[in-house]
Amino acid sequence: MTAPIFSLLAAAFYLGGTLYQIRCLMRRRSASPGLLRGIGLVALLCHAGGLYVQIFTGNGLSFGFFHVSSLIAWLVLAVTLIFSLRAPVTSLLIGLFPLALITDLLAWLFPSHGAAVIPGHSALMIHVMLSILAYGIFTIAVFQAGLLAVQDNQLKHRNPVRFNRTFPPLQTMEALLFQFVLCGEVLLTLSLLSGFVFLDNMFAQNVAHKTLLSCLAWVVFGILLWGRHFRGWRGSFAIRWTLGGFLLLMLAFFGSKLVSEFILPM
Repeated sequence: MTAPIFSLLAAAFYLGGTLYQIRCLMRRRSASPGLLRGIGLVALLCHAGGLYVQIFTGNGLSFGFFHVSSLIAWLVLAVTLIFSLRAPVTSLLIGLFPLALITDLLAWLFPSHGAAVIPGHSALMIHVMLSILAYGIFTIAVFQAGLLAVQDNQLKHRNPVRFNRTFPPLQTMEALLFQFVLCGEVLLTLSLLSGFVFLDNMFAQNVAHKTLLSCLAWVVFGILLWGRHFRGWRGSFAIRWTLGGFLLLMLAFFGSKLVSEFILPM
C-alpha cells in the first residue's frame, strides 16, 4: 500500500471522528470515549503507514517541514489516546483530529520539499527525537490550555450549557494542564542537554536563534511550574504563560525550518 492510500485513509478517519464530535456537541451530549479511541487508533495506524513511507529513506530519516509537522501531530494524538485510558482528555480530540488531518495531507502533498535527511544511527537522532517529543507534549498542553480558556470564559459569563457539559470539571482540566507542562519541561530539558552533548556548538550561527528561543521557553515553563507550586498560579494567568512558552518553541523550531526551507531557497 502506497503513501497516498495510507494518507487518504487516515484523513477519512480523522474527518469522521471530527464530524462525530461536532454532532455530539451540537446535540449537547458527550461523545463516546471508546468510539473515539477506536477511530483514533485506526487513523493512527494508517497515518503511521504513510509516515513510514515518507520519512524513512535509504540514507536515513527525512525531516522536512511537513514531515515533522505530521510526525508531531501523530505523536500528540498517540499520547492523548494513551492518556485517555486513565484521564478525561478525549475532549482534546475535537482539536487534535483536525490538526492530524491537515498535517497528514500536507505531508503527502509536499513529501520532499526541503527535506533534511539524518542518518538513523546518528547520535544526533537522540536530540531530534527528544525535541519532537517535547514539542508534542507542549502541543497537547496548549490545546488543553485552549479548552480551559473556553471553559473558564463560559463559567465567568454564566453560560456553561454547551461546551462545559462535555468537559471534565475545571479543577481537573487545570491539573491535567500542569501535568502536561511538567512532562514537556522534563523532555525539553533532556532535549537541550542532549543538544549540548551531541552537537559541536549549540550557539553556532545557523542554530543560535533556535537554542536561544528554546532556552527562553524552558525558562518560561519553569517559572510557570514554580508559580503553580509556590504561588498557586491558575486560570487565565497559567493559560497565558503556557501560550507564551509554546509560541517561543514554535518560533524556535517551525519558524527556523520555515525560513530555511521555504524563504531562503527562493
